[in-house]
Amino acid sequence: MVNQSNDLAIQSSRVNIPVALLCGGKGTRLREETEFRPKPMISIGDRPIIWHIMKSYAHYGFTDFMLCLGYKGDMIRNYFFNYDWNQNDILLELGSKQVTKLNHGHHEENWRIWLVDTGAETLTGGRLKRLAPYLDRIGSEVFMATYGDGVANINIADLLDFHRSQGKLATVTAVRPPSRFGNLIIEDNLVSNFQEKPQTSEGWISGGYFVLHRKVLDLIEGDETTFESQPLKTLATLGELAVYQHDGFWQCMDTYREMELLNNLYNSGKALWRVW
Repeated sequence: MVNQSNDLAIQSSRVNIPVALLCGGKGTRLREETEFRPKPMISIGDRPIIWHIMKSYAHYGFTDFMLCLGYKGDMIRNYFFNYDWNQNDILLELGSKQVTKLNHGHHEENWRIWLVDTGAETLTGGRLKRLAPYLDRIGSEVFMATYGDGVANINIADLLDFHRSQGKLATVTAVRPPSRFGNLIIEDNLVSNFQEKPQTSEGWISGGYFVLHRKVLDLIEGDETTFESQPLKTLATLGELAVYQHDGFWQCMDTYREMELLNNLYNSGKALWRVW
């Protein structure tokens, strides 16, 4: 009974904490794919990468998503608008156009998805600032944010707990960057193993996965503000930017090779980000 009460308390502490997903960029470094679709809609396996990211948050109880749309945002709108239709068995009566779901073909029925047009040319800071009226509507002083093109096995609940323990306006997740080249494991002058782009053991970079107080938006001037530049620098100068260090898996999808890597990991059953 005690464990059940604790679980309920943990769940209630996550109510109304939305997750902002930056998915409006043009993804020019992955032009082979983004010429036809926005980068968050590029598939890993049979689902777009944005779905994988959302599933990782939902696993920890965060199911209020604010999608910052821009480039080809209509494709993201259509995907989620038709999600029920595409994931369930459906009875369609052509004469009356009545639709009946015949089963429950997915586990995402409790997701709330805010599809917000944040502009085709707006930069990352400006996209977050455009969410202000909707954040006010939810009434949460804290929200989370990440990019729509990277996956990780970050424990989101621990990240939020860490943020709260630091008492700062913002927390950024630091990750070990993948090695640029594969590692050779050598024994007795023979290669005993080859590791494809492992995580390095030195250095840290920003992996996104932010926790932010609503006041952070006051540091963003407008659409032409890049979140990673002045706002984060200002927070660091003020001593208001905590860092959560994640030693586990993290991988962005900036290039065609990285897209292939993520698909190979998924198809071989080695998708370390798949915590659900």
